[in-house]
Amino acid sequence: MSTSGGGNQLISVHPDELRFIFELEKQSFCDLKVVNNTENHVAFKVKTTSPKKYFVRPNSGVIQPWDSCIIRVTLQAQKECPPDMQCKDKFLLQSTTVPQHTDVDDLPADIFTKESNGKVEECKLRVLYIPPSSAQGNGEEDGLTSCRQSFDGNVALQRLKDEKDVVVSKTQQLQQELDLLKRRKYREKGPGFSITFALVAGLIGIILGVLIKLWFSSPSAIENTEVLTEILTPPPKL
Repeated sequence: MSTSGGGNQLISVHPDELRFIFELEKQSFCDLKVVNNTENHVAFKVKTTSPKKYFVRPNSGVIQPWDSCIIRVTLQAQKECPPDMQCKDKFLLQSTTVPQHTDVDDLPADIFTKESNGKVEECKLRVLYIPPSSAQGNGEEDGLTSCRQSFDGNVALQRLKDEKDVVVSKTQQLQQELDLLKRRKYREKGPGFSITFALVAGLIGIILGVLIKLWFSSPSAIENTEVLTEILTPPPKL
């Protein structure tokens, strides 16, 4: 990729060359991503040395600051193969800054010419034709790479599952040990609590028995009993 702008570029283009899978009587396309590297609005236009062979959409436009757009270049179906699959076609992508809110339909006809007052940058792109067999080979390599990545991902996932199972198993073991300790502690405290309660209850019973015996054995016990009976006996009905 080359530009006439020298240092800072208004836009960057990815990839830096157009690759088409070439098959007779079949169309092929290649997408270009054009990125605005500035804080200004940038207008662009795509030109080619063989306009009848290629269909470019969009072939011109305005990109907002730090934004990007996709340009699809379609190679029309060809009836003949170029010698040695070598293509001499070239593409030129021109760009220049424009005022804010400029629409593509409002662009002056001479905006990308040398006569315009603005600075115009140019990016040249070459064209490569790729046989289907080479493209298939690249696809197989990509497939192998994808398979390796998938296998590595599955191994890592299985390792994480195994570690999770170990953690869960240890957690369950610790919970069982904790429950066992709780049961042992309850058994140790249970009998002591029962004996203490029995001793207190027995002591209270003895005290009550002594008080009752003293009550009935005292001389005033009978009088107290008669008074209590009169109080508790309801009055006769008239």
